[in-house]
Amino acid sequence: MPLLVNLRHLEGHSVHFEGELPVEGLDLDPRDEMIQAKAPVQYDFEVQKLEHSLLAQGRLQLTLDCQCVRCLKPFKRTIKLENWALHLPLQGEESVPVVNDCVDLTPYVREDILLELPQHPLCDAECRGLPDLKYGCSQEKAVQKPSAHAPRIQQRSDFATTEHVSPMCRSLHPPSRLPVLRLL
Repeated sequence: MPLLVNLRHLEGHSVHFEGELPVEGLDLDPRDEMIQAKAPVQYDFEVQKLEHSLLAQGRLQLTLDCQCVRCLKPFKRTIKLENWALHLPLQGEESVPVVNDCVDLTPYVREDILLELPQHPLCDAECRGLPDLKYGCSQEKAVQKPSAHAPRIQQRSDFATTEHVSPMCRSLHPPSRLPVLRLL
């Protein structure tokens, strides 16, 4: 259901709008699994007609079902646009479409809400994330056991000979002190 403002009703005085806008009508698709908009948008604002434009002022509110990106805990976040203002020109290049003397505010409400969606929802600013999980082995074993895909490096001081060292390096370091790294 669109949020329509009839320009004829604005002749001489402002009009007050209050109610709920179904989230399905806003086509909010944040493309983020961590944010879901299921509750309707609550609005409370006044619209007045200026010389060649509309001015809407009031508040918008939407409650989101979120999942923390650090700990995956579900929580609710409320977006509040307390001093929401919208200026729409009725004439000129950037004028809004007027159909049957009505202007649809829905796309502008949608845009302002999308701009307020959290990029990385956190249940708490101090959230430390998921607890450490051992997965059946101790942490010491996990640190000691090297990965089969990672190359192992061993330092060999007895492997360094002058035949493997460039002449420039030989002049800087005596052969007995050259550390040599070898992939195993």
